[in-house]
Amino acid sequence: MSEDKEQQLPENSIEEKTTIATTENKVEKTVNPTEESTTLQTEPATESNEDTASADVMNEIDDSNAEDAEDTHTEKRHEIPMPDYHEMSMENLVGELQRLVKNEKVQAIRKHVDTIKDEFNQKFDQFLEEKKEEFISTGGNEIDFRYNSIDKQQFNEVYSEYRDKRNQHYKSLEKSHKENLAYRLDLIEQLKALVNVEEDINTTYNNFKDIQAKWRHAGPIPRADYNNVWKTYHHHIEIFYDFLNINRDLRDLDFKHNLEEKGKIVARAEELSKEPDLNRAFRELQVLHKIWKEDLGPVGKDHREEIWDRFRAATKIIHERRQDYFKNLDKIKEENLERKNVIIAEIHMLSENISSNHGTLQQQIKKLEELRDSFFKAGQVPQKVNSKTWNSFKSAVRSFNQNKNAFYKNLKKEQQENLDKKRALLEIAVSLKDSDDFDTTTSEMKRIQGQWKKIGHVPRKYSDKLWKEFKTACNHYFDRLNALKNDAFKEEEANFKLKDECIDRLKSFELSGDKTKDLETINKFSEEWKTYGRVPFKKKNINQKFDKIIDALYQKCGVSKQESELLKYGNKIQQLSDNDNQERAIQNERAFIRKKIDESKDEIRQLENNLQFFSNASESNPLVQDVIKRVNQHKESLAAWKAKLKKLNILKNNLTKEEDEAEETADSKTEE
Repeated sequence: MSEDKEQQLPENSIEEKTTIATTENKVEKTVNPTEESTTLQTEPATESNEDTASADVMNEIDDSNAEDAEDTHTEKRHEIPMPDYHEMSMENLVGELQRLVKNEKVQAIRKHVDTIKDEFNQKFDQFLEEKKEEFISTGGNEIDFRYNSIDKQQFNEVYSEYRDKRNQHYKSLEKSHKENLAYRLDLIEQLKALVNVEEDINTTYNNFKDIQAKWRHAGPIPRADYNNVWKTYHHHIEIFYDFLNINRDLRDLDFKHNLEEKGKIVARAEELSKEPDLNRAFRELQVLHKIWKEDLGPVGKDHREEIWDRFRAATKIIHERRQDYFKNLDKIKEENLERKNVIIAEIHMLSENISSNHGTLQQQIKKLEELRDSFFKAGQVPQKVNSKTWNSFKSAVRSFNQNKNAFYKNLKKEQQENLDKKRALLEIAVSLKDSDDFDTTTSEMKRIQGQWKKIGHVPRKYSDKLWKEFKTACNHYFDRLNALKNDAFKEEEANFKLKDECIDRLKSFELSGDKTKDLETINKFSEEWKTYGRVPFKKKNINQKFDKIIDALYQKCGVSKQESELLKYGNKIQQLSDNDNQERAIQNERAFIRKKIDESKDEIRQLENNLQFFSNASESNPLVQDVIKRVNQHKESLAAWKAKLKKLNILKNNLTKEEDEAEETADSKTEE
């Protein structure tokens, strides 16, 4: 059933109900019993069993249009998006209600407001239960529990404003509805009288058109009277056209116009039967039925049944598609119900297995929060079980909270132990806050911060004070550490400036043509570069920039890339010679070079294997050329690494020789 069908008008006053009853009697009296069989037939009555579905949708459309006719602003409810209020917080629900009441017509937001009210009350009940359990867990008596919620106060104020506006609106409509109904009934009487007036037919026809124009602008009437009044009106329209038979030209002209306009309506309805947005299609279909009913008269009997059957068939298609959609929606709600029941069962399981360990219980509390979130995000359930499902959920959560609170009532001893542990950590933090042994102290300060987080609750009266003192001690230490790092950063910036100046001088250096002299100068630049320390991490690419310039200078001197690598490696050999632990440094360097040699060999082997797949390809093939190029590059790299290993072996042998000579000298002195 559509939302229009589900909506109910606000409660009428006793006077309003009396008025509606009276007007219903008046409408019934406008059609005498002998006319009843034709009065309700503005279109052919050829309904069979297979037309039951279309009859249902016709009634639904008639009811919805009757509601819209009572107050034209209710049509706007179709234009107001329906958000997922189920997932909104209480604060957001209040904000949404305020927006609707402030910006929308009060008669167009009924369903929105009712949904918001239900969702807010559910969430507030749950929130209140949690606050009550929290109050009891801290030693309070349930009978003394009171809680003032700002969200609840704001909601009540806005909802009261909405209710006042709604009541005021419908009260103001009552008088105009009475007047409009009386006016329309009078127009029907004038229409009935036309067939008994002895005057020129053209004058009568003009009077008929005048009555039609007045009818279209007569204003809204109570929806309880809407359909009956319209059927009575159309009944007498048809009687007038039968009377007009004596002037077929005028009648046929109207019939032709009405047929053309109804043909357009049918064509649009047939287009809507393919519209993907079913809500939009159904809303426009209602409008088409309203135009058909209110703005257009009958067509010739030869076309009456055919045009109506087409319109009804298109209507039926839209209705069936819409029914399928709601069936699927019901299925989704049933699936949501199953998910929520599983969640409720899990909460019951948690409640029955409350841990006696604080840490584990904290995990269970976290799990409960996850289950609560999952419950609220699971979507809507069938309306008939909504309250039952909500109450089961509340009961399960309440049971968990009661068992949890029973545990924490016996937790004072553990809280005292936690207090002692945190005081001990505070003493450590205070004792280390001025330490200059940053390497050791930093690790220890991080450790005690981690320990602090793992310790559970302490008595509330000590919690804030203890935390502030601990935080102050930690912040004092880390502020000092950060200041030291800032000094190191300044030093790195100074190194960067020196390296930048060195690059500027290197760029301006011009080769003399004396290779030996030029290489000596280039090597001096390299030695100078190594004297500068680290630079900021984000600016470390300056080292690559320097290497590129050095490589370019070596190339200009006629030194191959491999030779330049070996020249630069000579500086590395010198560093190894000067290392305090030469043997370990050389061993590490040897292992590194052997690894690079193996990697180069593997790459060459793999690429040469790949070349076999191009056995029939020309060497001019770009893919083949690329593989060959990469093989040659790796071979050059392999040769360079082997040369470096040779230099390293020479260094190792020289050091071993020096050691042997030193031992022989020592032995000879001992013999003497």
